[in-house]
Amino acid sequence: MTQREGAPHLHLPRGSVADGRDLVAITPESAGWRYTGLRVFDLAPGEERVVETGPDEALVLPLAGGCTVTVDAWSFTLEGRASVFDRVTDFVYLPTRSTVRIASALGGTFALPTARATRRGVAAHVPASEVAVEVRGAGSATRQLNNFFSPSVGDAERLVAVEVLTPGGNTSSYPPHKHDRASDAEADLEEIYYFRFDKSDAFGMHRTYAGDGSFDVTVTVRDGDVFLVPRGYHGPCAAMPGYDMYYLNVLAGPGAARSLAFTDDPAHTWIRPSWSAEARDARVPMTSANGRVR
Repeated sequence: MTQREGAPHLHLPRGSVADGRDLVAITPESAGWRYTGLRVFDLAPGEERVVETGPDEALVLPLAGGCTVTVDAWSFTLEGRASVFDRVTDFVYLPTRSTVRIASALGGTFALPTARATRRGVAAHVPASEVAVEVRGAGSATRQLNNFFSPSVGDAERLVAVEVLTPGGNTSSYPPHKHDRASDAEADLEEIYYFRFDKSDAFGMHRTYAGDGSFDVTVTVRDGDVFLVPRGYHGPCAAMPGYDMYYLNVLAGPGAARSLAFTDDPAHTWIRPSWSAEARDARVPMTSANGRVR
């Protein structure tokens, strides 16, 4: 049974998809789908890592710390951040078939979202000041989206990635929505959630389910966990009171143009217009390119 046909092994707890020096190592093949991947790794102070992108386009996204990235004839310096809860970060786009050197003078943790691609793009650095920060929802569904590699950013073929910050007690990825069938209103995408929390004992909840009832998975997620969404409705993600939640969404699919188009679960789409009667949570936005906001 493939991930597209069912729902085996969707929740991947911290360490369960580690591979050698990688804290997270997910390829399209290991996920059981065609396009989307993610690698997360640490660099010790002064350490350098050489990465071959092969058939994948990718990003270098600092989660903690900064680095220099050398690819093709380009060398970029990433300022990075102390943590995902401290500021919006700059990042680098990596083309397919590239040899990439990533070095960090002070050490840090770095994510490489990937997508299987056929066209070779051009390496590029995007400063934090150019990352669009969006506040979405209202009331207890208020959350922050860092649209750092949305479909309108860069010249990638398939890769899309965004960050979501949810303050304690709030929900995000809500109402439940899906993007698993190409149509005028929806894109066909495979999606990875990578979770981080602001405290070591923190936890949250995540739900993914099929509209036809063939699976319904609700799990407790903790720092460093991964959840794969091959199909079906996903949401909400709930941050427990007192614990702020972050997740990196990595998405890719077969469409001719990058898109995040989705459709809500019809049973819950009424929630969106209800937000017009609610105030937004004053804790959001939580961060900006200049640092913490709240």
